[in-house]
Amino acid sequence: MGQLRFLLSLITRDNDSQREGEKAATAAARRLNVDLEVLYAENDSVRQSSQILDALYKYKSSLSGILVSPAGGTEFPQIGRAAVSAGVAWVLLNRDASSLRELRHGTTTPAFAVSANHTEVGRIQARQLAALLPGGGFVLYVQGPASTQSARDRMAGLQEAKQLQITLRVVKSSTWTEEGGHRAVASCLRLITSPQRIQAVVAQSDVIAIGARKAFEESGVPRWSGLPFLGAGGNPGTGQAWVKEGLLAATVVKPPVAGLALEAAVAAITQNRQPPELQLVPVASFPALEALRPAPADKPEKAAAASAEATSAGAPGQVPGLGLHRLD
Repeated sequence: MGQLRFLLSLITRDNDSQREGEKAATAAARRLNVDLEVLYAENDSVRQSSQILDALYKYKSSLSGILVSPAGGTEFPQIGRAAVSAGVAWVLLNRDASSLRELRHGTTTPAFAVSANHTEVGRIQARQLAALLPGGGFVLYVQGPASTQSARDRMAGLQEAKQLQITLRVVKSSTWTEEGGHRAVASCLRLITSPQRIQAVVAQSDVIAIGARKAFEESGVPRWSGLPFLGAGGNPGTGQAWVKEGLLAATVVKPPVAGLALEAAVAAITQNRQPPELQLVPVASFPALEALRPAPADKPEKAAAASAEATSAGAPGQVPGLGLHRLD
């Protein structure tokens, strides 16, 4: 067997988790001595499908596998079928395995999914809210692109676990970017008659949360800086750093799955086996839930500062209990 060649198809460079995915996969490729090409779709699913098809035809039999983080609602089942038929492994990132069952039937060509536990991301954000707002309150919730499964799963997890006293106002970002979060929240603040009622802002990603924070800064909403902003992603250089700086009150650490997926694909190909159809990567609160404290009712501006102080004792980027687990 010659050197294995893989394609990694990602959504956008403007999302920190996608960039971390590239870094993790590139490091794994060096360690495993495999060739890896990385392409970004820039939030365009049509462009993404064209890029993947072009690579499939360009490399033909020399391509070992394709790892794809879909930019839209589709998981490109027809392209996946073409890949598996050509003996090319097909790996979905941050999706479930529902579109893979037919592909896996009667073949040893690997077809599987590796995903963070997005439902648990939502549940953790609900628990973070319970710690920061034990009496409940009015919360602005900024969802990622609703066509994506991760956005729907995070919403479902939060709805399942949130306190009854929490009232959500949901706005939707069209992209997983700071610009998308800024645009969605700026538009919402122009429509809300009493934005000062908002007691917390929860976003489905750290960069969306930062975009939301900038929209509040520009809006002139009284005492906006006292609001706790929550995100998800928790990369050491962005989400975790922003918590320590007090820009975010908390985040959810979601390790990049692309490197783990590449390792699993290489193992499956070299051992000529079909791996489990879905592997879930666990997630964790940062800081730990027990470190979060509500701000005094008359001084909400202490919330972010208290959360930042709670993280100062920990080593940068260290979040225990994260690994790769099978979903049975």
